[in-house]
Amino acid sequence: MNRFDLTVFRQFWTLAKSYWSSDEKWRARGLLLAVILLSLGYTGLSVLLNNKRGVLISALSAREEARFWQTILVFTGTLVVYAPLYAGYVYLRDRLAVEWRQWLTANFLDRYFQNRSFYYLNYAEANIDNPDQRIAEDVKSFTHESLTFLLAVVDSLLAAIAFTSVLWGISPQLILFLVVYALIGTLTTVGVFGQPLMRLNFERLKTEANFRFSLVRVRENAEAIAFYQGEGYESERIKGRFVEVFDNFKRLIFWELNLNIFTNAYEFLPFILPAIVVAPSIFAGELEVGKLTEAQGAFIRIFFSLNLIVARFQSLSTFGAGVDRLYAFLESFDRSIAMPTNDGATAPQTIETEIIDAAVVSNRPLELAKMTLQTPNRQRVLIESLSLELAPGEGLLVRGPSGCGKSSLLRAIVGLWDAGTGKIVRPPLTEMLFLPQRPYMVLGTLRDQLLYPHMDASVEDSYLSQILKQVNLPDLEQQHGGFDTEQNWAQVLSLGEQQRLIFARLLLNKPRYAILDEATSALDDRNEQQLYQQLRDSGMTFLSVGHRERLSDYHPSILELSADRSWSLSPQRSLPD
Repeated sequence: MNRFDLTVFRQFWTLAKSYWSSDEKWRARGLLLAVILLSLGYTGLSVLLNNKRGVLISALSAREEARFWQTILVFTGTLVVYAPLYAGYVYLRDRLAVEWRQWLTANFLDRYFQNRSFYYLNYAEANIDNPDQRIAEDVKSFTHESLTFLLAVVDSLLAAIAFTSVLWGISPQLILFLVVYALIGTLTTVGVFGQPLMRLNFERLKTEANFRFSLVRVRENAEAIAFYQGEGYESERIKGRFVEVFDNFKRLIFWELNLNIFTNAYEFLPFILPAIVVAPSIFAGELEVGKLTEAQGAFIRIFFSLNLIVARFQSLSTFGAGVDRLYAFLESFDRSIAMPTNDGATAPQTIETEIIDAAVVSNRPLELAKMTLQTPNRQRVLIESLSLELAPGEGLLVRGPSGCGKSSLLRAIVGLWDAGTGKIVRPPLTEMLFLPQRPYMVLGTLRDQLLYPHMDASVEDSYLSQILKQVNLPDLEQQHGGFDTEQNWAQVLSLGEQQRLIFARLLLNKPRYAILDEATSALDDRNEQQLYQQLRDSGMTFLSVGHRERLSDYHPSILELSADRSWSLSPQRSLPD
């Protein structure tokens, strides 16, 4: 676990520099400059207001009415300028924060979906929990807190410079005391409370995310849980997640209690010290009474400027934990997903992939040449030295016992798994469409379900209706209010309807190759036969995984996989009409 030290600052700079050196850098730097200029303006006015507060008290104590009202006028005029100046500062600061967040979120999303990182993170990066929270919450916290702290440092420097001249004119010894006192407080806070608070805040973010994720899983699998009558188990499991949140929070607030005791005692002295130091000069008639108020105001502003880390240490420890999580997430995108072999090798072999040129894809077969497939962690061989060819327009059925590698073979063909040896010759992924057993229903309209992933395609409603009839879903659009109605389709449609709907998606997208993983498991024989017949009539090349004996009637070739890594390929045969 990283402490709040130079490591965190290095991580912070790695995350921040990409935005400030991007195409948006001049706009970002311009906004930052405007914010600093506004900060400079209202800091100068703060010095003037602090001076006039002292003059006001002096005028009252000396019963100088004219001086009193003159000071009130100056004070009021200064406030009229100060209020919109400070409001503009806050607005531009928040505007810069949200624009930085927009850019950084887009950057993380691009990386997340690039090279299928979102898929690999699920099994190759066990320490990267809850990527959704890291993108949605940690990025938001990072950008907002970074700017808040950066500008707090700038404000503190400006305030320290401005008020030091005021305080030096009243009592130079107070300045020297402030510097030593602030240094001792900062070193004590970081040394004693830094590591525990950093660790506990990191765990707080993790346990809160796990608790929230367990609730989301119940919502997504509500029907299955209800069928299994698993309410009791789920309830206890979620309560157990919350116990982790509760226990961590108890430890966190204990350390925050100790920190608060220290900071409250530490911050009390500056309120009384100026009075002790300045009082003799006032009693001797060397200074006006108002100078005490002015000295206290200047002393407190300088103290809290120098005391920035102590005053904000709780939020800084939370911020540091968020930086650590976000930096680990960023690193995971660039880290190789290949896992070391058992002998400790760092560059394990991978399956070679040759992409068929689009111009000849209709003439070249999909080919596997002496391919040995392993699990991603390389701890188990699933298929050994498999060689086959699937000619354009033909169909291949893959069968075998559970766990022998049928679905894993499909993952290797489309490039999701590459652990092993041998070679795969396949068409570009743009020429292939994968149909899983559990269809993926996108968030959107019925039209979106049919066109996915090519949402920008323009297709007439009449043709969409025709395709739905071909998959035995007539009038589906009328039952649900038309093609442009948004629904939670995964809940509205049965599994069988969903499987027929993604077959319609297949017929609309017209890829050259279709990969089907138990894609008709929820259909009756009649619907299954009708869909496969349309697949054959389309001229598409298709590769299916399935257990049903009747599936062999739709595939000229059958690949049998065994649990002992062996395989057998039946010779091509004619199919029944």
